[in-house]
Amino acid sequence: MKELTMEREFPPDSKKHRRNATLLSVLVLGLGQLYNRQYVKGLIMMAFYAIGMYTAIFRLPHALWALITLGEQETSLKKVGRLYKQVMGDHSIFLMVEGLVTVFVMIVLVWLYAAGIKDAYRTGKLREEGVTPNTFKQTLSFVTAYRFPHIVLAIPLIGVVFFTVMPILFMILIAFTDFTRENMPPKSLIDWQGFKAFEDIFRIKAWRHTFFSVTLWTFVWAFLATITGYFGGFAVALLVQQKDIRLRSLWRTIFILPFAIPMFVSTLILRNIFNGQFGPVNQYLSLIGIERIPWLSDPMWAKLTLILANFWLSFPVSMLMIIGILATIPKDMYEAADIDGASGFQKVRLITFPMVMFSMAPLIIMQFAANINNFNIVYLLTDGKPVNGNFQFAGHTDILITWLFKLSMDQGQYNLASVIGIFIFIVLSVFAIWNVRNTKAFKEEEAS
Repeated sequence: MKELTMEREFPPDSKKHRRNATLLSVLVLGLGQLYNRQYVKGLIMMAFYAIGMYTAIFRLPHALWALITLGEQETSLKKVGRLYKQVMGDHSIFLMVEGLVTVFVMIVLVWLYAAGIKDAYRTGKLREEGVTPNTFKQTLSFVTAYRFPHIVLAIPLIGVVFFTVMPILFMILIAFTDFTRENMPPKSLIDWQGFKAFEDIFRIKAWRHTFFSVTLWTFVWAFLATITGYFGGFAVALLVQQKDIRLRSLWRTIFILPFAIPMFVSTLILRNIFNGQFGPVNQYLSLIGIERIPWLSDPMWAKLTLILANFWLSFPVSMLMIIGILATIPKDMYEAADIDGASGFQKVRLITFPMVMFSMAPLIIMQFAANINNFNIVYLLTDGKPVNGNFQFAGHTDILITWLFKLSMDQGQYNLASVIGIFIFIVLSVFAIWNVRNTKAFKEEEAS
């Protein structure tokens, strides 16, 4: 749209084109392009202008009313003769979603309106310099040649907006309402209640104790799960890559099997293996005279079992990635270390480990963030149990994401669950962005 053919047609002393094109575009989007003799582009922009005017006049007022009031008419029974007929009222959740989508569409249309005015101004300015504006065909050729990556990226960007940004905004709005199972739409209307849900989390003792305890265990769990998975994969990768090891392909295949089996199946199998009553682990222990261990019924043992199970399921991924990194380390570095008389441990500490960490640091950070939201293994292996009588709808092994699930799906406390979701989102966003930007690999990529 910005590339223009350098052909002189208008006198260079003309100073009115940018003003006329801008004023016409402000009046009706597309008129400035028509004035600049870009007829197809002008008609397309006029179509967007018509959509924008329709949205602003007929859709936006209802969307704003929906977001402000969340509905005014409750579902009720109306007597018709001798019978009662149910009259459906406003659905607060549907109104909220409709309002969000409409406001977002309106923002996009306003951005197109501003871009159209800016385009008309630039084209008018170039006309004053004696440049002939591009035809629609020339504009398409320029876009496909130089803006193709932007067009391709726009498709997943739309998906990110509708399937990530919009749900986050919806979750944030829910946290400021009284949306619970007791006043579920459309039977009842929900209403805005400000920061009451946030205050309840920190003001009420039971909720506060549950929140801080679950949060502490979440970070401890994420740290231990990440560290054990990484160092377990690192150790196995070093052993498999030893020069004198035989059948390397066989060993790699064996160690990748835990990852090849679906996690859902593996976790359920581990749940049965560690069953305190009839699990094979306790049966074998009893045969050698060791007392049965409450793997899943004791709080400390249940947490340890979670870490062990996650280690078994996660170390193959780290192993494969580290094997690939080990293959890229120059062999002359190890040869120089041998000449200097370095031991095997020193070579690992001074060469192998730093080189692997340089490449793996961003991935380790992402694994840490993923373990904070590792819903599957906690839910399938322990379901948050054993039960803690001092917690509000949470068990000893519940992490924030499983507690959020229980609050919403089991207890219907949707506003409180949204508060937990906002907390998770803020913590993960700040932590991940800050840590990734401070890793050496990221800094070197920016510098290059």
